[in-house]
Amino acid sequence: MPIQTVDYSAHDAPQRFVQSLRDTGFAVLRNHPLPQALIERIYARWLDFFNGDDKAPYRFDPKTQAGWFPPDVSETAKGHALKDLKEYYHVYTWGPIPESLKEDALAYHAEASHFAATLLSWIEAALPAEIAAKLSQPLSTMITDSPFTLLRVLRYPPLTGDEPAGALRAAAHEDINLITVLPAATGPGLEVKPRGGDWTPVPFESGALVINVGDMLQEATGGYLPSTPHRVLNPVGEFASQSRISLPLFLHPRGEVVLSERHTANSYLEERLRELGVKK
Repeated sequence: MPIQTVDYSAHDAPQRFVQSLRDTGFAVLRNHPLPQALIERIYARWLDFFNGDDKAPYRFDPKTQAGWFPPDVSETAKGHALKDLKEYYHVYTWGPIPESLKEDALAYHAEASHFAATLLSWIEAALPAEIAAKLSQPLSTMITDSPFTLLRVLRYPPLTGDEPAGALRAAAHEDINLITVLPAATGPGLEVKPRGGDWTPVPFESGALVINVGDMLQEATGGYLPSTPHRVLNPVGEFASQSRISLPLFLHPRGEVVLSERHTANSYLEERLRELGVKK
């Protein structure tokens, strides 16, 4: 079943959106309300930051996970031996942000979080009654005032030809959170592997949003909605010599939110961060 591209303004958008998540773990939304000019400005200004010499003071705090993660401490996807070919910055509303980048980053964080609450309401309304009844609270309220919702600004640097054999911009992984809101990046490469299917490219459409299910939503729905493996391949041709900027917003519940009999949001997050090697 292919990933659906859904017109956010269409009358049947909620149903088609959730069905695509159910089938593949992913959906693409066009004609959404998030401001494209703001997204493009963030891309351009953060690329300047990554290319500049002023990153060191913002190196991440291992305790809070806020700040800049250099390429040499990048994530190693669960089950993989090589680090991803990327650097990134963790933007939290309470964390350090370079002053020249702060206003746009926080504005986007707020707008995209509000938008995500609408999408979570769509999802909950479409759940079978027996699954919805097991939720500890409405999905949209799980993220209310959460300090853990994370805006990650990613830079995949140009390829040099000296990369370790087998290293990818992002090896196959699943996201930890409830849902991820991802504007189209500055280049293609994102692929997904739905249940029972083969690796397939996620439609790359400028101005669109990619939404995917995370492990926490899979956990909260007892597997009804799948958290699907995805990866970012190393490009060839003109894109190989260019940086790729990506801006995922990971919608995390508050730490005390009960996901299932096994996990709160906090216990699940701590477990996964240890598996990724970014937290002891």
